[in-house]
Amino acid sequence: MSPVAPPVWSDEQLELDRQAAIATFRRERLEEPLEQYLENFNDYKADVDELLEATVDLTQMWPPDESVLESKRLILALRYLAGPPISEDDLKVLAEEASLAPSKLKGDPEMAQRVVDTILIAIDRGRFPWVVEERDPEAAEREAATLASAALMATQRLATLRRSEGKTLQEDAVADALVEIEFKEVPPRTVSTISQAPGSGEFCRESEFGTRKADFLVGLWDGRTMAIECKVSNSATNSIKRLNNDTAVKATTWLKEFGTNQVVPAGVITGVFKLNKLKQAQGAGLSLFWAEQLGVMLDWIESTRP
Repeated sequence: MSPVAPPVWSDEQLELDRQAAIATFRRERLEEPLEQYLENFNDYKADVDELLEATVDLTQMWPPDESVLESKRLILALRYLAGPPISEDDLKVLAEEASLAPSKLKGDPEMAQRVVDTILIAIDRGRFPWVVEERDPEAAEREAATLASAALMATQRLATLRRSEGKTLQEDAVADALVEIEFKEVPPRTVSTISQAPGSGEFCRESEFGTRKADFLVGLWDGRTMAIECKVSNSATNSIKRLNNDTAVKATTWLKEFGTNQVVPAGVITGVFKLNKLKQAQGAGLSLFWAEQLGVMLDWIESTRP
């Protein structure tokens, strides 16, 4: 008997599910409480204020006050003085392979100066015009710069949390769903041949599957391996990167490496996706399941029982 094929959705069904996911995305974003943002904003405002105090409103950046080099919080605020802010990795490179660890900055004045000089070269002239004009700031200028910097830092922090927490919540939901149908979680592993994959009724989290990583490897009841990628997208443009340029490419790779009779590549998705990109991913051999409808995926997994 031929293995049970995973579902292939019609354009109409993909559109219905896509619109339902977008409605969920809108509701969550509009109803998301402001407490987390405001808490971060207040914390970062205090950090920026402290940095301005320690550097006499940025007019005495060198040599820096010891409190700046001893604090990860103030080093973070330092990066956000630039316009646009400089990432930690970029700053390390721009400052000639500098370390941003407080202990190393404090112990290497030359390296610390490279970091400060890099920030001063890239400083945001719109927020901190007095630094460029070499004068003391007006009270209103200082307050506006502090508020703008705190808002920038809080917004970036919230965006980062949304990306990481969204994926984590999705993966936890998949794991919980598999446990509900009595699948056993086993340790992650490197799978070079299909015999090394989890057995029937087992699953593992992030593992090397051939030459690419999978968020989940699931041992189906008929002996095949289901490789699942979890993807959260907050925009149609972002979905191309996450679904088509990543997950669908992995699906093609896995099918080539292990064969269509051995592996079922799947994507558990939520958020905003373009219809034509969903169709392209499905056409590339990727089975699509929505995070809001994990029961559909579980029903199909159960259908693989002999």
